[in-house]
Amino acid sequence: MPTPETELTHKNEYQLVVAVVLSAQCTDKRVNIITPPFFEKFSNFESLARATHEEVFELIKSCSYPNNKTKNLIKLAQTVCNEYDGVLPQTRDELEKLPGVGRKTANVVAAVAFNEPRFAVDTHVFRVANRLGIVNAKNPLETEKQLLQLFPEKVIPDAHHWLLLHGRYCCTARSPKCDACGISEICESFGKK
Repeated sequence: MPTPETELTHKNEYQLVVAVVLSAQCTDKRVNIITPPFFEKFSNFESLARATHEEVFELIKSCSYPNNKTKNLIKLAQTVCNEYDGVLPQTRDELEKLPGVGRKTANVVAAVAFNEPRFAVDTHVFRVANRLGIVNAKNPLETEKQLLQLFPEKVIPDAHHWLLLHGRYCCTARSPKCDACGISEICESFGKK
């Protein structure tokens, strides 16, 4: 998979950060259903910063934790407008200062929007990296640190998606498709049950 991409539909940095915030404990498929009408109503940080709780909640209520995400999205937009002149910050440290943006979200946005060498570790990446045996980590932060040492900087944004998509479609949690896996020869778990 030479050029893997996020499955979150977005056209710009604003749409990406909103979609990634919405994707926490929610499927990309659900987020991609929610975001078209959301972006039609709130097309940028400025319009979202002026939104009411009720307006945002009504559009995102089918995702997980809609009340918290509503509060965070409005505060995020207000922060970007008030503290960053309406421009999404590019560094992970600055992104993490935004409401609703933790390390994983900041890493995704930095890697996808700004091609920064950041490794976002979600449940798929954590599982696959440990299952393959390329890391031996007990938590996402350990996994991230070990993965950053393994990959050349220029491929890190892609490597995150390689592992994520492999975990989502091949190396699934309950029933990994080992017979269809193209990298089973390097997998420490292959053949072990």
